[in-house]
Amino acid sequence: MLLPLLLLLPLLTHHAKLVTGVSLSTNSRWIVDSQTGKRVKLACVNWIAHLEPVVAEGLNKQPVDVISKKIRSLGFNCIRFTWPVFLATDDSLASTTVRQSFQKLGLTDALSGIQAKNPSIIDLTLIKAFEAVVSNLRDNNLLVILDNHVSKPGWCCDKKDGNGFFGDQFFNPDLWIQGLSRMATMFKDFPNVIGMTLRNELRGRRENQNDWYNYMQKGAEAVHSANPNVLVILSGLNFDTDLGFLNNKPVSLSFTGKLVFEMHWYAFTNGGIWSRNNVNEACGRVLNLVMGSTGFLLQKGYPFFMSEFGVDMSGSNSNDNRYLNCLLGLAAELDLDWAIWTLVGNYYTRSEEGYGVLDANWSEPRNPGFLQKISSLQYVFQGPGEDEYPKQHKVIFHPATGLCVHRSQPLQLGPCSQALPCIAPNDKTLILRRHCLAVDDLGKIIKFGTIGGKECAKWDMISDSKMHLSAKLSNGTPVCLDVDSSTNRIVTNSCKCLGNDKNCDPSSQWFKIIDSTRTT
Repeated sequence: MLLPLLLLLPLLTHHAKLVTGVSLSTNSRWIVDSQTGKRVKLACVNWIAHLEPVVAEGLNKQPVDVISKKIRSLGFNCIRFTWPVFLATDDSLASTTVRQSFQKLGLTDALSGIQAKNPSIIDLTLIKAFEAVVSNLRDNNLLVILDNHVSKPGWCCDKKDGNGFFGDQFFNPDLWIQGLSRMATMFKDFPNVIGMTLRNELRGRRENQNDWYNYMQKGAEAVHSANPNVLVILSGLNFDTDLGFLNNKPVSLSFTGKLVFEMHWYAFTNGGIWSRNNVNEACGRVLNLVMGSTGFLLQKGYPFFMSEFGVDMSGSNSNDNRYLNCLLGLAAELDLDWAIWTLVGNYYTRSEEGYGVLDANWSEPRNPGFLQKISSLQYVFQGPGEDEYPKQHKVIFHPATGLCVHRSQPLQLGPCSQALPCIAPNDKTLILRRHCLAVDDLGKIIKFGTIGGKECAKWDMISDSKMHLSAKLSNGTPVCLDVDSSTNRIVTNSCKCLGNDKNCDPSSQWFKIIDSTRTT
């Protein structure tokens, strides 16, 4: 169901809205431009600089400016840029040059690559090299969220790696707060640095709620005191999957309008649920868990940032594929801010990254089909800004393709930027183009009926996933909205995967009716 390349290119070059030179703040559950009050949606990718070399990955493959421009060309508007505490608190590490760092680690091939591709940074100190990347991202109109990933540089994350929770071997809370303050101060005059995530994936045997409140509140205050312009982004417990305790006790901070919460969600987050269960059942159960552990914060008036999600980019992992369709439905419905894991094509110290957006040469997308699927999430569907987003309506989103029901007759899928506005009255009709959606027979294209006429179908969201749009034929036979894979046309077929078959794939019949105020 991929679009032809000529149709895909506009999707990848129509960027999420970008704001540089001013700070961002929060308005209830939305992140907004502090000056205009308009929604700014974060559509980010993670770029790693917390591993042993303490240098942004990929600089041995491409010039930093080429990488930054590639990020923009793929439709992202920001980077979640990782860093270790020791970079900000250990002067001997910070003053080590890039050349010395790679020589100490015996990474001679990578060093030669950096010398060839980025000679200007080879003799910079590690902290100056980090700053140089942020500067280049600024020059390319990319927002930056500084993410404290670990304390000691190295791979993340394990419960026993010494970096997991306050008091662990390498996780001194006082040193961590000092590091946050120094980084916030250092980048205070960088207008593209719009946020700081305080700590990645808290975890391990020491984790507890009391210490979470104590130290995360102290860390938040330290960042805000050093740089009151940045968003302060707090992670939860259990590898950043649990913020449920905030239901009973909110954080207590001296400032307002800058607080955001983050969450991580992968297929493996929920164990083997995607392989053990019918996909509709698995999706329904996982969505309930996500909303109960983090999503409830939206109703409490806080933004939450899905700062890590990702899949095996080969497309061969069936569990990842099932999870992704479920996730995209929720992300579109809630119009979340997000960051993909990861930009990295490969590492200085490790082989290729299967989750990497870029290939091993850091030059082309590893999986263009994946970028099509997420392209609609780079748009703003809803949020503050009355002059730009005037009247609320609905659009019908298809997670498996990342496309929406399109302005065409017969109905078919197309870019969500050209989605057909939909009205869903309480009588369960679906109205598009001042006509209702009617059903004819199995395998037939969707037709239009006259509003109020007997031919107007009554549509229900069925199955545990709540993503099957079902109606009944004139003889009472239930059918579901489906997509003809050869034409992308919207048809009706027998509803799939409503039983217990765990091998059944319902993705062609998964749709989300989502709120939108966007006119283009």
